[in-house]
Amino acid sequence: MNRLPDPLQPTTQAGQPTDTARDLINAVEEALAARQITAYRDPTPLPITGTTPPVAQPGRPPMSQKATDMSGLMLASGATTVMVGGTASLVMLASGYADPVVCAIVVGAPAVLVLALSRLVGKAKAVVAAAPATNHHHYNGNVTVDQRSLNTTTRGVIANTRNELPK
Repeated sequence: MNRLPDPLQPTTQAGQPTDTARDLINAVEEALAARQITAYRDPTPLPITGTTPPVAQPGRPPMSQKATDMSGLMLASGATTVMVGGTASLVMLASGYADPVVCAIVVGAPAVLVLALSRLVGKAKAVVAAAPATNHHHYNGNVTVDQRSLNTTTRGVIANTRNELPK
């Protein structure tokens, strides 16, 4: 193993390398000469599509955002229906005697009411969206309203516009 020169040792003539400095220079030159390639870039272009066929992934199939939202809504509605039906079954079982017509009215009335209210709110939103915006003008002092129309005529290669007020 080669060592660097000791700075406290006397040096030879100015400009002349010492033996240890010459050994260091030789070691660096050997390392540079034995340098090996450590990276390689493949110049062949990548294929646009691979040869592997697509594989179905676990979980829900790919859908649009709207379809995903509707799917979640349908799952929630189904779970709610099961809970309401189970509750009605337990009420009929606990009472020992329950008229199916009365149970249908009691269970179906809230659903019909919610459906009717949702349709009413939807129609009200459509009416509000279709109505023109209201403009409120507040004036202080005398107001003069001029409702005359203006007729415009443009003629010629170099456009000359003449505005004429009707008489």
